[in-house]
Amino acid sequence: MISQSFASLIVLLLGLVNLSPAFAFPQYGSLAGLSARDLNELVPRLNQVDPPNPPGPLTYNGTKLVHDDAHPFKAPEEGDIRGPCPGLNTLANHGYLPHNGVATPSQIIEAVQEGFNMEHGTALFVTYAAHLVDGNLVTDLLSIGEKTKLTGPDPPAPAIVGGLNTHAVFEGDASMTRADFFFGDNHSFNQTLFDQFVDFSNRFGGGFYNYTVAAELRFQRIQESIATNPQFSFISPRFFTAYAESTFPVNFFVDGRSTEKKLDMEAATSFIRDGKYPQDFHRAAQPSSTEGIDIVASAHPVAPGENRDGKINNYVPDPTSADFSTFCLLYTNFVNQTIGGLYPNPTGVLRRNLIKNLRFFYSGIADAGCEELFPYGQL
Repeated sequence: MISQSFASLIVLLLGLVNLSPAFAFPQYGSLAGLSARDLNELVPRLNQVDPPNPPGPLTYNGTKLVHDDAHPFKAPEEGDIRGPCPGLNTLANHGYLPHNGVATPSQIIEAVQEGFNMEHGTALFVTYAAHLVDGNLVTDLLSIGEKTKLTGPDPPAPAIVGGLNTHAVFEGDASMTRADFFFGDNHSFNQTLFDQFVDFSNRFGGGFYNYTVAAELRFQRIQESIATNPQFSFISPRFFTAYAESTFPVNFFVDGRSTEKKLDMEAATSFIRDGKYPQDFHRAAQPSSTEGIDIVASAHPVAPGENRDGKINNYVPDPTSADFSTFCLLYTNFVNQTIGGLYPNPTGVLRRNLIKNLRFFYSGIADAGCEELFPYGQL
């Protein structure tokens, strides 16, 4: 059984560790290839931002109308960025995030709390995890979808600043409504997969998506990826995020006035396909995270692993991957391996911002019993 305090640390938006740097961190940045001298001259001229302390918890953390007059739906226009997370897409379409899809970590933390009532520690943990791997640490900007010049010139490679579409960093295989990266589009709404979402809701939830449906559909999507994707990977972090993803619609897309934890298909379509709050939608009644993850994960236990040797139906468990019993290993590998690989020798403002963002990231799990790490020293 997964403890609730542990479960609250993991959510759909997290992307972390056990990645091959050559595969996961392509060198496509506007500063790539510059000499050390050129970098030393150029980086100080970027729009440097000293990351502010993140927003605190909500003053009022009960349910309230969030599809209100101040936050009407506005469809994305040409040039606006949307990505693999229906929740962030919805927040951008309703003005809780900048409509162009590029935001600061503070804006995201404020938005997921205000618009969905996400628990504060979870909001900190997942936002700074995503920002550290996919955002621009010099300008303090993150794309909720594709890589974009709107985040400013990139820090030196091997940093990627790839946005949340980047495969195996934030986004991962066996999504409920997005195809695996192997098949070409890992971030757009997939009607075939959503039809399956509806079918499972009808078969196992009486027309509603609930934790029981989540457990069955999660197992089905894992089995489908094993059978069709020769590059399928289900190790940490995707091992965690896949189960958290399954609980997200129940915890955040169900109107906060409801006493039942079940999502109807009209609301599911509105959020997942359209990135739109249903009319008169009220956020969750209390700060929420990954409640129900123990139900989903225990229904059909699957060990972390991957298809090996480029073959389908060749799923091999990976005992080196973090799992639900080794959360602190997830944190340690993220800091020492992933961030260390992206930023091997930072100096100046980049080093300062790394130290500050890692501190904010850890603050989301400070009560989890993990030893805080300081790979770049302290300020």
